[in-house]
Amino acid sequence: MSSRTVIRGGLVITASDEIHADVLIEDGRIAALAVPGTQNWTADRTIDATGKYVIPGGVDAHTHMELPFGGTFASDTFETGTRAAAWGGTTTIVDFAVQSVGHTLREGLDAWHAKAEGNCAIDYGFHMIVSDVNQETLKEMDLLVEEGVTSFKQFMAYPGVFYSDDGQILRAMQRSAENGGLIMMHAENGIAIDVLVEQALARGETDPRYHGEVRKALLEAEATHRAIKLAQVAGAPLYVVHVSAMEAVAELARARDEGLNVFGETCPQYLFLSTDNLAEPDFEGSKYVCSTPLRPREHQAKLWQGLRTNDLQVVSTDHCPFCFVGQKELGRGDFSKIPNGLPGVENRMDLLHQGVVDGHISRRRWIEIACATPARMFGMYPKKGTIAPGADADVVIYDPHAEQIVSAETHHMNVDYSAYEGKRLTGRVETVLSRGELVISEREYTGRAGHGTYTPRSTCQYLN
Repeated sequence: MSSRTVIRGGLVITASDEIHADVLIEDGRIAALAVPGTQNWTADRTIDATGKYVIPGGVDAHTHMELPFGGTFASDTFETGTRAAAWGGTTTIVDFAVQSVGHTLREGLDAWHAKAEGNCAIDYGFHMIVSDVNQETLKEMDLLVEEGVTSFKQFMAYPGVFYSDDGQILRAMQRSAENGGLIMMHAENGIAIDVLVEQALARGETDPRYHGEVRKALLEAEATHRAIKLAQVAGAPLYVVHVSAMEAVAELARARDEGLNVFGETCPQYLFLSTDNLAEPDFEGSKYVCSTPLRPREHQAKLWQGLRTNDLQVVSTDHCPFCFVGQKELGRGDFSKIPNGLPGVENRMDLLHQGVVDGHISRRRWIEIACATPARMFGMYPKKGTIAPGADADVVIYDPHAEQIVSAETHHMNVDYSAYEGKRLTGRVETVLSRGELVISEREYTGRAGHGTYTPRSTCQYLN
């Protein structure tokens, strides 16, 4: 069945342009753009976008649906999580498949395919968490790159769980230098942090706020520096996830000034929340426990600056929700047992638009860091991340003037609190198309589990 949709009268915003244009969608793809009113296109469906923005669907390159962690599981399934993503204007996620120690990459990837297949409302891809570097794993990395899993995450944190030592990291980086893969690094000195955790607990410092105090910004910066140097030795590109500290931004900026293929991602929680949230009384601070942790407020300005200067290139969510009741509460009396992660997949596009309203970034930069760059970084551009002939018709009609108050009462993530409860935002998603199909239609969910398809990816499109 052939289908045609026309979106009329909106301001089309991409990473490179802002133009008033009508958009023709045919069989799930963008077919043409034209000066408003100049084409008498016939269509099955016409959407009036007068006074609205027409933007590419968001690409969230860092989510954890159904992730096992700390004796429990992230509370969003692929079904609930991708539906919530769509409500927030995100039309593609890249989630993390996990290799367990003693198991192969393939076993981990197969397990994640089984979780996601037939359940997603929007398109999805996978990165691979490498927890067990050995000769077999290294060979498997080559095979995964060939089939479209082109990025591998390693952890300098979480000894005994995901942790890799410098030798394992170097070996994986050397392999990715050969096969074109991209190493994504959780850069925190986990060995040193564990010492500080043990000492804090021994002093009776058990509240959530101590989570932020033991995971020091200097240990994020040190690990970031070390990861950069290991990548340099290996001749490999490096992508540092969830950068939260100004000292880590400085390390990235220095490496980029030297011409290295080093990239950085931050998340909305680091741009809008702070250690003030971790210090909220009555264990409320546990809602904000994630790693890297929230930082003192003065780091926010440096992160926004990094986004403006392109020392940071991407904003993803690291969406990893745990309910306050029954999950976050596992850490009452011991902050080290609070499951690490917070919900955000539904809030990212709106929070970043608030960054535009507040004067931190331009409209085009908003689309660049939320749509185009993550698509390029992870080998999905121009199929994803832009509005241009031939691209997938992942399109959001965005009302830049609508006012909203963020609340767990109204969000669609499967979690019992919002990290941004009560925050007033200007701008809201109105209509969302995924490959030309309406998923959100004028604030009504019209999508379905199983519409979203798996998206194999090419290698990073920024490597020089």
